[in-house]
Amino acid sequence: MLNGKKVVLGVSGGIAVYKAVALTSKLTQAGADVRVIMTEHATEFVTPLTFQAISRNPVYTDTFDEKDPAKIAHIDLADWADLVLLAPATANILGKIANGIADDMLTTTLLATQAPVYVAPAMNVHMYQHPAVIQNLHTLENWGYRFIEPGDGYLACGYIGKGRLEEPENIVELLEMETNRTNNWMGKKVLITAGPTREALDPVRFFTNYSSGKMGYALAQVAMENGAEVILITGPTTLTPPVNVTTIEVSSADEMFEQVKSRYENMDIIIKAAAVADYRPTLRNEHKMKKQDGPLTLEMERTTDILQYLGQHKTKQFIVGFAAETQDIVRYGRKKLENKNLDAIVLNDISRKDIGFASDRNEVLFMTRDGKEQAIEQDSKKNIAKQIIQLIDSELRKV
Repeated sequence: MLNGKKVVLGVSGGIAVYKAVALTSKLTQAGADVRVIMTEHATEFVTPLTFQAISRNPVYTDTFDEKDPAKIAHIDLADWADLVLLAPATANILGKIANGIADDMLTTTLLATQAPVYVAPAMNVHMYQHPAVIQNLHTLENWGYRFIEPGDGYLACGYIGKGRLEEPENIVELLEMETNRTNNWMGKKVLITAGPTREALDPVRFFTNYSSGKMGYALAQVAMENGAEVILITGPTTLTPPVNVTTIEVSSADEMFEQVKSRYENMDIIIKAAAVADYRPTLRNEHKMKKQDGPLTLEMERTTDILQYLGQHKTKQFIVGFAAETQDIVRYGRKKLENKNLDAIVLNDISRKDIGFASDRNEVLFMTRDGKEQAIEQDSKKNIAKQIIQLIDSELRKV
């Protein structure tokens, strides 16, 4: 998806410059034509020759080094680029561009380009949290710059915290995702639920299920790639939230219901992929329960049926439910579709060991209210999500 794309990679002076070498390699392997601009301080860490060898293109370091007399280099590069990537972006370079300073090859090019600019910050955790840096980030965001958040971990300065340059392969994946973005759902508001819920028994124990959240997260990412404004309401998972998706973390069924209830009226599409607990302990013990002799009997009560509430109160929303079943899948799915006033439902056979909960793969049946059934054969959950979104889009076009 980056094949043939013209990428200007701006490299500023921080220890993460070594990652920019790997990033150049990954971009080139993905088929991009990469032109590197280095600040003077960046050359203190890695020589321009290294980037030249990896990119197989000249490296730019000096505004006044005009390689072609017929062209102004920084204007020519600014016009040439399909996208500009600033990685690593130090606090210094962020301050310069946020205040319109253009005193070297990189900053003059950034001011001149009309291409999308992606910024991947990298710095000490306390620098990243400084009010000046935060203000500069907000300024650039308001101007339309797009950010690739730094990761948490061990920093070169010895601190542990947020500030590590995102890994090169993840940056390339994000850029591929961005270039593959379509506008089919531009202007649509989509709410997706994902993951399990936890129903507390006491401060250390809870009831839950095997849902990993992978399907819901994949749906959120694909909906975002199609141009939608996506809100993901998720139970506890180990997954990294999709980029450019508003993610709201909850724990219990009640918390998920309240978050959904407060937002559903403004939504165009609701996809309820979460595995919400049907029951919770009637009483939650304030202190840890102690072991006793003999069996333990607990009284459980129903949680609010979120999907039924949505079906009863929907106005303009297109509502898609999920049904995880182990037997009579079609019969139970059709019953759920009708009883809860859904527009469509995705049926998932969780009795199989090769798909379903916790697996990276799935195989589902998409069923609509008018009786249409579409089998989606086994594939990665990301590809399953793409097909589900396409089927929802086809149904919306009928309206």
